[in-house]
Amino acid sequence: MIPFLDLKKINEPYETAFQEKLKAVLANGWYVLGNEVKEFETGFANYCGAKYCIGTGNGLDALVLIFKGYIQLGKLQKGDEVIVPANTYIASILAILQADLVPVLVEPKLETYNIDPDLITEKITPKTKAILAVHLYGQLAEMDAINEIAVANNLLVVEDAAQAHGAMRNQESTPETADRTDEVLKNQKSSVAYSFYPGKNLGALGDGGAVTTNDSELAKTIQSLRNYGSERKYYNDYIGVNSRLDELQAAFLNVKLPYLDIENERRRVIAKRYLSEIKNDKIILPTVSLLGKKQSNHVFHLFVIRTQNRIELQDYLHQNNIQTVVHYPVPPHNQKALPNWNHLSFPITQKIHDQVLSLPISPVLTMDEVSFIVAILNKY
Repeated sequence: MIPFLDLKKINEPYETAFQEKLKAVLANGWYVLGNEVKEFETGFANYCGAKYCIGTGNGLDALVLIFKGYIQLGKLQKGDEVIVPANTYIASILAILQADLVPVLVEPKLETYNIDPDLITEKITPKTKAILAVHLYGQLAEMDAINEIAVANNLLVVEDAAQAHGAMRNQESTPETADRTDEVLKNQKSSVAYSFYPGKNLGALGDGGAVTTNDSELAKTIQSLRNYGSERKYYNDYIGVNSRLDELQAAFLNVKLPYLDIENERRRVIAKRYLSEIKNDKIILPTVSLLGKKQSNHVFHLFVIRTQNRIELQDYLHQNNIQTVVHYPVPPHNQKALPNWNHLSFPITQKIHDQVLSLPISPVLTMDEVSFIVAILNKY
């Protein structure tokens, strides 16, 4: 069986370094907000081209803390509306709700699965104060258009980059000079949330997350909010939470961060083969602008196809020893947890959730396995 994602194999090259980091953390005796977290925050901020990085317990908390930080700074108020793509993973919606804000769903483009900027303006009301742009499956949303709308309507921009570590806007540049997912370089009102869940392109060995921003006030506020609302121990400025990036997980991430661009490029090589070699009228391939050598706006956290008979195709692939996953089977507005939305209609979103199927893609997938997957799909 070709696994959808072999995390053990992905992490095997780092095992010796992980063991060394474990010994170093144990020897140091400092387990919360220590030197490993500081090193990672500095390194990841530099990698993203941002001034500040604040490690959090997970990616959901990173999003929640951005919104709560803006509330503390008076830039948002409870009850304000936040534009968000209707087909996003539920965490994007939960973050808005947990900050006592109101999600306003906007349909995506069927071709890219990202929010359709042309549909945003019609959903803006006097209560709309922010746009949450989600870089779904690893492909950057259309940030130039989104930022233009935000500036015209005086809206904050928050980015959910949980699936887009290392994606770059400047497609013809090198990783050292490109603008990565941090749109703060283009729009001072923007802040970015990341997840380091084990299956992400930059994955820890447990939960972890981070916020990157150029806003010094927001960074300082989130640093306090993640630590019980305390900037100085036992003195609490806000009603905060306990959501700190674990020292050991930060140590593991410090090992893996230097190899992220290499692993992302391997994903692009595999994706390019899928895009050019899968030839079956029953299968709809993703629309990406990635055929040029240096185009880097997609890091292929997932390679998502569509088909009208998903169950049949998934069973067929499983019978041929290829494991696949559905991202995601139920759209947010149909979730049992959100009964007030169950009557809403989002036909493009519904079509996506009914048809998508994710193929194996990872830095450890071999070219022979890619060839086998392509051959089996073309025979379907």
